[in-house]
Amino acid sequence: MPELSESQLRKMIEGGSLSGLYVLYGEEKYLVSQWADRLSQKAAGKSFLDFNLQVFAGDVPAESLADAMQALPFMAERKCVRVRDLTLDGRSPSELKKLTQAFDEVPDSTVCVCSFVSTSPPFRSDKKWKALYDCFSQHGACTSFPRRKPQELERLLIQRAAKYDCILDRGAAARIVSYVGEDLSSLFNELEKVCAFTGSGPVALSAVDALVTRNLEARVYDLSRHLLAGRYAKAYETLDLLLSQNEEPVGILAVLSGTYLDLYRVRCALQSGEGVLEPANHFDYKRKEFRLKNAERDMRGLSTGQLRESLQVLLQTDLALKGARTAARIVLEEAIAKLLVIASGEVHA
Repeated sequence: MPELSESQLRKMIEGGSLSGLYVLYGEEKYLVSQWADRLSQKAAGKSFLDFNLQVFAGDVPAESLADAMQALPFMAERKCVRVRDLTLDGRSPSELKKLTQAFDEVPDSTVCVCSFVSTSPPFRSDKKWKALYDCFSQHGACTSFPRRKPQELERLLIQRAAKYDCILDRGAAARIVSYVGEDLSSLFNELEKVCAFTGSGPVALSAVDALVTRNLEARVYDLSRHLLAGRYAKAYETLDLLLSQNEEPVGILAVLSGTYLDLYRVRCALQSGEGVLEPANHFDYKRKEFRLKNAERDMRGLSTGQLRESLQVLLQTDLALKGARTAARIVLEEAIAKLLVIASGEVHA
């Protein structure tokens, strides 16, 4: 059976026409978990769950799984066998063969839901996982849940806010996404916080700014904005906040370096007569194209020479951090000072 889309999976569940094997995986773990719950609840029904819903995880023995699948439902048309985050490590060739056979022979009276909520199996790169996925796709229905695009996330946030009797406009939704990132579970958690504070009615941008916890990328982006604008006090204040929240210095530097690379790539693209989004054709900006648009806005006032010198400072800082001869905080503070001087135009390459 070919891969099922999310909408096709929804129609199957709503229509009640469930049987056989379903495999749910992908980057968006929140949706993997939600759909696995829906499938399991629909397949198992509401009665005699001690008999009609069996849950396994991780390194479940192939024989136990096969026995559960072949057992008949109790006073119902079907039963559900749910497998969470199956692992293959440590399984012998004979055990792998038995496991594959168990998934090959799921009877019509059983719905097997195999979901990967906490793990991401290497279906393409690992020989054992590739063989198992071939089995999954041949004898069952597989559904992948990739990360949603920012526009889709905004729409989902607006819809969720309405359930809380709150009105979230597109601008506020976009700001939450920019602060939190693409993880749907984190986005919904932050939205719930904002809606609880709002009560009902329109959600104010000030509430979003005050209540939403920003992820590392968003906070380091704020740091880069302060650096480019020459806001000395704000830059050091943001760095101090990041370190006080136990963010790793190497992680802070990695995100900051990525921001400056965005600036340099966009500058090179424009100087070559290409568009702002040209770097996306050569580097991984999938669902992150907004970073290039932000870079076009933020790089104004900086020469190509200043950008190159900034990148050199970041490279030297990376080497210094990995050398670990000086306290990481001092290394970062020195880098911030150099970047501020470069942005101010006092030093030119």
